[in-house]
Order: sequence, then C-alpha cells, then structure tokens
Amino acid sequence: MKRDRNVKIVATLGPASNDYDMIRALHEAGADVFRLNMSHGDHSEIAARHAIIRQVEKDLNSPIAILADLQGPKLRVGTFEKGEEDLQNGAAFRLDLQDLPGDINRVTLPHPEIFQALEPGARLLVNDGKIRLKVQSCGSDFAECVVEAGGMISNRKGVNVPDVVLPLKALSAKDRADLEFACNLGVDWLALSFVQRPEDVYEARALANGRAAVLSKIEKPAAVTAFDEILRVSDGIMVARGDLGVELPVQAVPPIQKQLVRKCRAAAKPVIVATQMLESMIESPMPTRAEVSDVANSIYEGTDAIMLSAESAAGLFPIEAVTTMNNVAIEVERDPTYTAILEASRSVQGKSVADSIVAAAREIAETTDVKAIACFTSSGTTASLTARERPRVPIIALTANISTARRLSLTWGTNCVITGPVDRFKTAVVAAVRAAVGQGFAEESDQITVTAGVPFNQAGTTNILRVAPCEERLIFRSEPDS
Repeated sequence: MKRDRNVKIVATLGPASNDYDMIRALHEAGADVFRLNMSHGDHSEIAARHAIIRQVEKDLNSPIAILADLQGPKLRVGTFEKGEEDLQNGAAFRLDLQDLPGDINRVTLPHPEIFQALEPGARLLVNDGKIRLKVQSCGSDFAECVVEAGGMISNRKGVNVPDVVLPLKALSAKDRADLEFACNLGVDWLALSFVQRPEDVYEARALANGRAAVLSKIEKPAAVTAFDEILRVSDGIMVARGDLGVELPVQAVPPIQKQLVRKCRAAAKPVIVATQMLESMIESPMPTRAEVSDVANSIYEGTDAIMLSAESAAGLFPIEAVTTMNNVAIEVERDPTYTAILEASRSVQGKSVADSIVAAAREIAETTDVKAIACFTSSGTTASLTARERPRVPIIALTANISTARRLSLTWGTNCVITGPVDRFKTAVVAAVRAAVGQGFAEESDQITVTAGVPFNQAGTTNILRVAPCEERLIFRSEPDS
C-alpha cells in the first residue's frame, strides 16, 4: 500500500483492535507493522489475530509485517498479608526468599538471581520506580534496604535492578514456548525483552533458526553499555523508553535515543522508537502538543519506525491514534529541515560494491530527475542499504520472497512489491518500471534508477545500476539483451 511518508508505523493489537474490520482500518489508516504482545492473550488469541492480519494482507495485496513481542523475565515482589503497605522515607525494609506474606518490614522477592548479583549501594526500583530502595547489606537470600522514596507497595509489583547485570537469561521458559509458537505461526519479527548482553540475542537467534528476524529491545542500562555488540548480532532494535526511563534518569533517555537511532542507521538495521508516544490518546481523541512534538522529534532523528502500544491495543481511539501518527509523519517529512537533518547526519559506510551502488543510486536521484529507486532484493539487504542512504525519492523494493517483503515493511522508506522470478536484467528493468508506474511513483514519461545483482536471486550480489525510462518501448530499444 503506497504511503505518503517514509517512516513506518507499528500498532499493537489488543482488546480494542481484535477483529477484521478494525485491523483492516488500522492498516488503511497507516499501520505498516502489527505488534502481538505475548505478555497478554493466550496462544489461541494470538493465532486468531495473526490469521486476521494475513487475511487483510491478502485482501489489500499489501505486505504487512507481524512483530511478536516476547515478555521476557518479569521480576516481582511477593504478596502482603494486608494486600499493601505504606513505606516511609528512611525506614528499613527487607527483601528475602522466605515464602511468607509480607508486612511493613519485609516482603518476599522470589528471584535468587537478584540476590546473587546485588551489592551494597545498589538500588531496587519497585512499581515503575515509584518506590526506591537502597541496599545496605545483602547475602545469597536477603537484602537489607533503606527506603529512599516511599509510597504504597502492594502485591506482585514489578522490580527493576538498574545497577547490576543480572545472571538472568532474556528468555524464560514461557518465552521459549512463545518463540516456538510464534515462529511456527509465521511471524516476521521477534522482539526480545530485557536484553543485557549479546549472548541473550545468540540464544534467540539459535531458537528462531532463520524463521523470524530478531529485534533487541533496549530497556536496561547494561544494554546501553553493550549496545554496539548487541546491535552487531541483532536484525533490528527497539528503543523501549518505558523501562529505560525507570532504570536510568529520565533526562538521560533523549540523548541515548538519538545515539541509538544514529548507530542503527549506520548499520543499516531498522530501529523502532517506542513507549508513551501518544499516551493521552488512550482516553482522548486528541494528543497533547508535547506528544506530537515527541513523535515529530523521533522522525526528525531518522528512526525507521514509531510505535503505538496501549493507544491502539486498549485505547478508545485506535484509528485516530494511527491517523495522528500518519499525519505528523507526513507533515514532518514535507519540512525541508527534515531532509537537511537526514543528509547532514549521513556518513560514509562500508566499502563493498553494494555500498557503492546504493550510494550512487541516491546521488543520481538527488542530481537528476529520477522519480524512484527500484532495487531487486532477495534477502532484503540491498533495500536496507538503500534505506540507510535516506534518499529524497521513494524506494521500491522488489522481491520474489514474501517473507522478505514483510520484514522490509519495518524499514524506512521501503515500498515492497512482490515480483515473479527474474533471471535477466532486461526483465528486471521491465518489472521495476511496471511497479513504479503501477504503484503511482512515476509516469511513463519519467525515469527511475534500477539496482540489481547478477546472478539473480542470490543474496549479496548487488552489482548493477541503470537509469531506465518508464516507457517500456524505450527499454527494449535501449537495453542490452542480457
């Protein structure tokens, strides 16, 4: 489906977006990727949503990416005898492994891995950081803490431990079962929660075994520290600002977001900016001005995608939320400042033939009257490298692999078109101009740039660039019979 913008929109599905009519309406309004949150809903519900997305994709002849977001290890306190307690600033409070109801003095923290990693001075943040505890002394089964920021603590509230790398795998037993289910279902992307180190990604990649691309969620300080290594072994990144803003000072999140987005672009790997982007639209048909600015700033930074969570999953105005994101993106991308920022932040990357081909295609598009860059891609790499250049003209990614087209739906600027098998460059050029004209990117009197690789249908062989007329008669007159 042709969009009037380059940045992609990810919409989370849930109770508010659970049937065919709503999911189709969300895609038509601008959602390019649908997120299935494995923390909510059983496998039958997830499978039903997946089937609806694929039916919408078929009915609209529009490739759609499906992202399964794995829950990750959830750290929570136990229960309280009274259900809740009011912790006062400066009071002593103990966390331990005793399987007893909690009170004003202590509560169970049923995660021995935390105690193994804790050191005096470490902080524990409870209930999204509303309660802050500082460790005074600790052992293998307890932590004596002082309350730095008090408040009501109640049953099974979440715990964040920002100051240490926990000896926890990113995949719990539930996650491994969910991963296998999602891969068998046929999702395109797997989002890995609470990544701390590259080894967490290795495990997910081994289990996925090529059936889905792996996207690492950056939401812990340890992941920020090890980001370069995590990016190297990941297929994509999500800047998950919710937990990141709990575990780090909130003022640290914006510069980190900018740094991560820029590094992802340099690596030609898609990046999503997520969490609370249009939070007020859960209950309001209009966003706040600050939320609009947040969405706009993420787009100005050059992110590949922006994401809705509860706004589309459980909010009262899911279509309005997607429409708002779509409209903000269109307006930002019309601003000459947007193009200037992207071009100023472009850096020379790579020395391969493919790098040179896509850079040349972008330069031709900027200096001539070329209407689009059409790239044939088997694995998606050529389209991703082209998107890294952030060209001023549309990118048409042509592929015979539906799985490649779906995965590329997350990548900036890519308009994915499924083609039949191509074995000659002239055939490829004809297919490219038909797609450009048919999708409304060019007219017969225009020209486009075509990139491809010979031999065809092999990953990593991009080695041809041609400026081609969109009038087929001229193609057959001017192109060599190859």
